[in-house]
Amino acid sequence: MSDRTERTTLLHHKEFVRFWVADTVSLAGTHVTTLALKAVAVLTLGATATEAGVLEAARWLPYLLFGLVAGALLDRRRRLPVLVGTDLARAAVLALIPLAAFTGTLTMPLLIGLVLVFGTLSLFYDAAHQSFLPLLVPTERLTDANARLEQTRSAAQGLGPLVGGALVKFIGGPPAVLVDAVSYLVSGLVLATLRTPERPVEAPAKRDLRGEVREGLRWVYRHEVLRPLALGSHAWFLFASMVTAVYTVLVLDELGFDAFLFGVTFAVGGVGGLLGASLSGPVGRRFGVGPVIVAARWLTPVGYALVPLATSSTTGFVLLCAAQFVFMLSAILDSPVEMAYRQSITPDRLMGRMNATTRSVNRGMIVFGALLGGALADWLGNRPALWIAVVGLLGTALGMTCSAVRRARL
Repeated sequence: MSDRTERTTLLHHKEFVRFWVADTVSLAGTHVTTLALKAVAVLTLGATATEAGVLEAARWLPYLLFGLVAGALLDRRRRLPVLVGTDLARAAVLALIPLAAFTGTLTMPLLIGLVLVFGTLSLFYDAAHQSFLPLLVPTERLTDANARLEQTRSAAQGLGPLVGGALVKFIGGPPAVLVDAVSYLVSGLVLATLRTPERPVEAPAKRDLRGEVREGLRWVYRHEVLRPLALGSHAWFLFASMVTAVYTVLVLDELGFDAFLFGVTFAVGGVGGLLGASLSGPVGRRFGVGPVIVAARWLTPVGYALVPLATSSTTGFVLLCAAQFVFMLSAILDSPVEMAYRQSITPDRLMGRMNATTRSVNRGMIVFGALLGGALADWLGNRPALWIAVVGLLGTALGMTCSAVRRARL
């Protein structure tokens, strides 16, 4: 079946198309704000590497604190109202950032607090988002549907920081955050038009939240393939987030590149991600889920090893762009096949818990990684902290290679 036919088949699922549109609008704003918040912290509020790490950690801390409970709660109710409500709430929270800046009350503690609330809302949205997709397309189209969403994500990761860098440079960071607030508002309104029927949620005679959480944990961590896949992903997020925390300070402070060029590196990364999303479906069908995941995990340290080699010269800037390109290629290449695999083997009644368990611990690792990366950078220097992260990513790739993941098939 040709790639054109696959796209046409997906486009025949009108509810998926609207879901895709909402996701596209939301992601476009998100990646503008991702850069804008970092620039506000470092350039406007003078954040140190440790403070930048705390800000990054605040975005993902709710996943660590509430992720397991969120999955169990989500499996008790319809997912679409959760998607709509959290989108609208996130729009309101982000709008408070430029308001605080306009009134002169924006500080690092306030910024971290608002990002913490935003992260809590995103936790519930993400778990519902991943659990809702299997209702929109047949199982045999899950890899392609996830690939289309990842293509959009990659384009947003490329163009969003580029636009965000330009906005920060010309109008400042806080006003740029308004773009994301509007994008969440539009996304919520589009999602509200979906009419996909959801299964009735059966209420047992007695709810056992702790037991439901344990059931989700058992499914993920006792499964022959899901267990090493989850553990390997946790380690990957830990070390990759160490690089992310240090990268902002290295590029904007130590190397002295401006916000626009900072955004250009992410734009080049978006091209790599777009390529990875385009290749994911075909190579997944050709080689299988496991080999694609393993190969992608080896690509990540290859890309990030270029970051500590960068200088403030043109060659150094090219190295930063190449690092982001290879990293995003690796991150997005395996994402659709991995997600489709997890969605296809998980019973619907466990879908929310499976997604929330895996995602929450992954995001929890971002908390530790961001804090660890920032602390190591302030203690040892930016480049030694980056090399430690690269070595950790190499160990993660080796562990995945030696696990049952390499034999996984959809």
